[in-house]
Amino acid sequence: MTGTVQSIERAAAILRVLAGGPGRLGLAEIARSLDLAKGTTHGILRTLQHVGFVEQEKTSGQYQLGAALLHLGSSYLDINELRSRSINWADPLAARSGEAVRIGTVLEGNVLVVHHVFRPDDTFQTLDIGTLLPLHATALGKVLLAYRANGVGLPESMASFTRRTVATPAELRPMLDKVREAGWAEEVEEHTPGAAAIAAPIRGYGGLVVGAIGISGPVERVCDSHYRPRANLVGFVREAARAVSRDLGAAKL
Repeated sequence: MTGTVQSIERAAAILRVLAGGPGRLGLAEIARSLDLAKGTTHGILRTLQHVGFVEQEKTSGQYQLGAALLHLGSSYLDINELRSRSINWADPLAARSGEAVRIGTVLEGNVLVVHHVFRPDDTFQTLDIGTLLPLHATALGKVLLAYRANGVGLPESMASFTRRTVATPAELRPMLDKVREAGWAEEVEEHTPGAAAIAAPIRGYGGLVVGAIGISGPVERVCDSHYRPRANLVGFVREAARAVSRDLGAAKL
């Protein structure tokens, strides 16, 4: 029986660390987490960088997954599978939160809503399946941007929808860093006046982010008196995201 190739095993381990981490990681952090020598780790990272599977941030020198790997990792997952795997968890989330639930993924520089569950009340609502939403001004979009789902990058132009819309890369980048650190995103009156949203990442096999699930509703219900998303709602969204991710083959979260 043919043995395994150690260098490939180590490269795969590095990719898993980057996929499962909060964002960009430094050489020392990666080496320490895998108990590898810095020189060995650096050599593997340089090779992964050469083929586009890893990218290095110029200012900090930290590493993150590259666009080539993100495209490769998402190629197995089509929109129908994302939707079908999410349905079982979207309805319970709507019931627990009392708000509308949307599941989205990246399509041509926008958020494509692939599934939508109405909030469980008698108010008038319209079905959003197939709707395209802006990446920079929605909670779903911020999640997809923060984790570079499908290799997406910052939009070249960002429209302002309200006075609270963050519409410049300089303002948006630190917000995306916070999304990666916290594991969820918020949006308060950035896209629609009077509305707020919470979203969390959906991961597929290998831990790569392939979509996002979130709730949306009136600010006074989604947020507290200080315009902060309510902690219990954040918990509901994150639990649903982890459940969908497990169904898609993500490792234990």
